Amino acid sequence: MTAVLAGAFLAVGSGAFFSAADPWMLPAVEATGFYLPPVPLPAGDAGTIIRTEPAPVALSAPGQPGIIPAMGTRMMYLSSDAQDAPTAVVGTYLEPAVPWTGPGERPLIAYGVGTKGQGDQCAPSKLLPALVHFQPPLDVIFEYDVVALYSLLARGMAVVVTDYHGLGTPDIHDYLNRKAQAHALLDSARAALRLPSSLNPNSPVILYGYSQGGMASAGAAELQSSYAPELNVRGSYVGGPVVDDEYFIGYNDGRPTVAPTYAWILNGIAANYPDTRPVLDAELNDIGKAILDDSQFKCAVPVGLAQAHQYTSQWTTSGQPLIAVIDQSPVLKAAFDEQRVGTLTPSTPVLIASARNDEGAPYTPIRDMAANWCGRGVPVQLESNADIPPMSGVVGTHVLAFFPSLSASQQWMTDRLAGVPAPSNCGALP
Repeated sequence: MTAVLAGAFLAVGSGAFFSAADPWMLPAVEATGFYLPPVPLPAGDAGTIIRTEPAPVALSAPGQPGIIPAMGTRMMYLSSDAQDAPTAVVGTYLEPAVPWTGPGERPLIAYGVGTKGQGDQCAPSKLLPALVHFQPPLDVIFEYDVVALYSLLARGMAVVVTDYHGLGTPDIHDYLNRKAQAHALLDSARAALRLPSSLNPNSPVILYGYSQGGMASAGAAELQSSYAPELNVRGSYVGGPVVDDEYFIGYNDGRPTVAPTYAWILNGIAANYPDTRPVLDAELNDIGKAILDDSQFKCAVPVGLAQAHQYTSQWTTSGQPLIAVIDQSPVLKAAFDEQRVGTLTPSTPVLIASARNDEGAPYTPIRDMAANWCGRGVPVQLESNADIPPMSGVVGTHVLAFFPSLSASQQWMTDRLAGVPAPSNCGALP
């Protein structure tokens, strides 16, 4: 979502998930080369590395770090999809070029990126070598997460960046899917700890993300104790997260800069929950179907078919907004309810950063998530930034809040690595 809101600032399966009689949904672009998983997938537990290759990072020379002060390794690893079935995900491990001078061993930051899009060309592992991808006429994406990556690596922290499920690989990227994102993030840490590096299997891990990455980090924090209990997770930074997909759509309905994200969510829902496909096929009109098709292969572009039809009531056969369609369909409602974060219990401390006037990831459900976690005894520190005024358009509050929240996370992480008791404002959440 960050990229969708920041276009100017930043400068289904392998086949269709509807039948061939539904021309509005085309097959996903076929993955090739490194990004094509073996068939069948190799045996192994989640986090098992399938293959690796050197990964150049922006403006690096051989043997020398470039803009990003690290040497990179691209890896394909086993993970679990939204239905807990084995799948393959790609990520990039970044070994810092500088020593770690903080407390204890060098930590690993499992980094969830913000929104890049749904097209395979938008995968972070493909953006890191070049920073910018442009596909005429208007498909452009900038790897804006490099700001945070540089900050972390310059401190000597190792970083692993997941592409998430379905970016680059044949599957459809199930955008803002709670489980798939959480699994991909946790399994990226598992895989990174198996690489030859300065880390060891018990190196401390911090889960980290903003925007889409904030939701991934939040979901991973909730699932870590049951899904990846062997990881030495010291805490989770959850920045500007989307907490509830349905709430997110309803809150932002009519904002043209955010409109493509609704299509990405629906594409992922249909790919993961087959019983929703006939419902969507009946409820979406030709415009809605064309928007889903058009958006599936694009990065976070500032203009497109979705932005030209910014109200989701324009997408439906009934003329009702999407949230009304979701609420009236038990199968759609059940699928969307599964994406809500805040219903489980993180086992480690959490820092949540949110702008009070965030127009993209609204504050109210974020505070509710914090309150739910607090009620379960989790040490939660909720940082509520009220200094950035309400702003909309290509560069809004959500984008600008990324920078102060990045700064706020640095000392919090260092303190968790040093074993300092985690702060909590659960008694008086802002």
